[in-house]
Amino acid sequence: MIYEVRTYDMKPGTVADFEKAFGESLPHREKYSPLAAFWHTDIGPLNQVIHVWPYENMEERNRIRAEASKDAHWPPNSGGNIINQNSEIWTPAEFMRPMGGGQKLGGIYEMRIYTYEPGSIPELLRKWGEAIPDREKVSPLAAGMYTELGNLNRWCHVWPYKDLDDRERARKEATKLSNWPSGAPGRIKQENKILIPAEFSPMA
Repeated sequence: MIYEVRTYDMKPGTVADFEKAFGESLPHREKYSPLAAFWHTDIGPLNQVIHVWPYENMEERNRIRAEASKDAHWPPNSGGNIINQNSEIWTPAEFMRPMGGGQKLGGIYEMRIYTYEPGSIPELLRKWGEAIPDREKVSPLAAGMYTELGNLNRWCHVWPYKDLDDRERARKEATKLSNWPSGAPGRIKQENKILIPAEFSPMA
C-alpha cells in the first residue's frame, strides 16, 4: 500500500469554491479508486487543500490516474486559482491503520511532518512501533508514514482531535508517558498544520 498526498496552494479566498467543485466531481473520480481524506488548512500555511489517495502500488496509481484523466468530469474546475501543486508518495508504517473507509475520528486533524538525516527512518520506525500502543491510549493515530517519492527522509504523523482543547489535553497527557515523545536521532526540521476535513472527506 502507498498513499499519494497532493497539496495545492490556492489563491486567498478560493479554498471554499475549490472544495465545493472537488466534492461535486468526486463521485466521478471515485469510479476509479477511493479518496482517503480531504482537508484544508486552518492553522499553519494557509490556503492549502490536501487530498490523499491510496493505491496498492505505483503501477496501480499510474493506471488509475490515466483512466481518470479521460473522464470529462475530472479533474475538478479550479477556476485558475491553484498557485502551486505538490505530490508525494508515502509508505505507511506497519503499525498504521489504513486511511479512509468512512472513519469519523475528529473535528480537526494535526499533521506533523519531520525531516530527518538520511538513514534515520528505520530507527524511527522501530521506536515508534514500541511506543505507539501507549500513545494511542491517549488519542488515536490517523496516519504514520514516510516518504517514498518526493522530498525524502520525511516522517508524517496525523492526529485527530475533537477540537483544539482536546488536542491540548491529549498532548499534555502524552508528555507523562515514559516512552513519549518517541523518535530517532537526526531530526533536522519540524512543521505542523491544523486541518479541517471537508464534508465529503472519508476521514471526518
